[in-house]
Amino acid sequence: MTCALVNRRWRTLADDQSLWKSLCLSRKWEWRIPPQASRPDPQSCPELEFATEADSDDEGMGDEEDSSDDEMQVDDSGFASVDMDMPLPSSSSGMQVAAGPAARPVRSSRTRRSTLSGLQSPATATLHLRPDFKLLHQTHVRLRNRFSAGSYTLSNLQTRGAPNAHTNTIYCLQLYTYPETGTQVLFTGSKDRTIREWDLSTGSVIRVLEGVHESSVLSICVHRGILASASSDHRVVVWNLATNKPIKIIRDHFDSVLCVRFDDRRLVSCSKDRTVRTYAFPDLTRQHVLSAHRAAVNAVAISNNLIVSVSGDRSLRLWDAETGALLRTFENHHRRGIASVDFRYPYVLSGSSDKHIRLLDVSNLQGWYTSPSADKQPPVVAELGRGVICEACGNNASAGEASQPPPRRRAHEDLVRSVALGSEFVVSGSYDFTVKVWERQTGALIADLAGGHTGRIFCVGFDCTKIVSCGEDQRICIWDFSHGIDTSFIKL
Repeated sequence: MTCALVNRRWRTLADDQSLWKSLCLSRKWEWRIPPQASRPDPQSCPELEFATEADSDDEGMGDEEDSSDDEMQVDDSGFASVDMDMPLPSSSSGMQVAAGPAARPVRSSRTRRSTLSGLQSPATATLHLRPDFKLLHQTHVRLRNRFSAGSYTLSNLQTRGAPNAHTNTIYCLQLYTYPETGTQVLFTGSKDRTIREWDLSTGSVIRVLEGVHESSVLSICVHRGILASASSDHRVVVWNLATNKPIKIIRDHFDSVLCVRFDDRRLVSCSKDRTVRTYAFPDLTRQHVLSAHRAAVNAVAISNNLIVSVSGDRSLRLWDAETGALLRTFENHHRRGIASVDFRYPYVLSGSSDKHIRLLDVSNLQGWYTSPSADKQPPVVAELGRGVICEACGNNASAGEASQPPPRRRAHEDLVRSVALGSEFVVSGSYDFTVKVWERQTGALIADLAGGHTGRIFCVGFDCTKIVSCGEDQRICIWDFSHGIDTSFIKL
């Protein structure tokens, strides 16, 4: 951009599309090609007529190994949770914000909206037929700066009692882009035993999958027209989104299935029964039963031929997906049970009931941890060549040299129930009603998002334009960082 100011010749060279294309490809920023035909509308289902009583359970979590904490209480699911005897404030289509931790001041103003006007619809966006990779790069940089500044608009996709919405706690969500059309939607799973697909441009429900699960839907995963759902009814259901019907129902676990993930080759599930199970596509034949954990396995993640599992036993385990072999165990990876995990080799991001998140590079054991040394115990230091890494602050320093001050961090104030790992940022959602954005490289706190939820947050997800979150208050919050920016040409 600076070179382009020198003269016309330099500007021509600096504006060359091949240059900007290479910059975008190096960051995996892709141009969205307009679809030739729109995706057919899926069948709609009638609104649910039943409603169940809200309670304080978190069925999606297992118990911890040797858990004892006077400040925590154990709910009916066996997992330690906060005292939620206080009634939740009632909510309507308008935003009602409960008193809670104040959000960090930002450089630009924030606004709240009760509609989805902040999200751009294809009808109103500018139609870009020819790729402009300079524009693509500049737009991504603008969005990245919005995340860094904490500049967003907040809207509710659903509030308690909204028509055709979930009628109970929302445990899980996933953003999904149809590869045929480039249309992005949101899938959610709930205690009301249903899975719903949401049109992000209108805020309406366009699909309901129901009638198969007999209890709460605790986890979902969507990929290439297939959706897998896990439930406290001990089952995993694999759905064909083209027909809205199950492809297969798996009944191998002996307790609640807490998490399910799959890729092109295999499906992986984990359960309160302390096992991880794998199944091979296309027939979903049984492969391996991984049973080294000593407590409920709360979450799993897949990356290439590797599986990561985390448990209430405070350990993180790395498995070979092909052979089922246990490659490595990270004991006491957190100081309490681990609740959530995301994995993009070589980085593993985890959240725990110790109120902290941790990023670890499994190839060299470097990373950062939002927790300082606890209980007056000295931090564990792993030697890496001539340098060392401190698990308490995530700092690298050469032996004998003074270490630099660690990045500023303000940890969550309660259990970290969900984490999401990106190329530049990581996002976490907590029982403290807040969503936090962290810089992936250093662990520095970027944004502290409060005021959207009035209950515990159970799941978060994000892309380069927004963060979505859901929880026990039956709200689906969208924290939109793209307000006022045309993002119709960005492939999400």
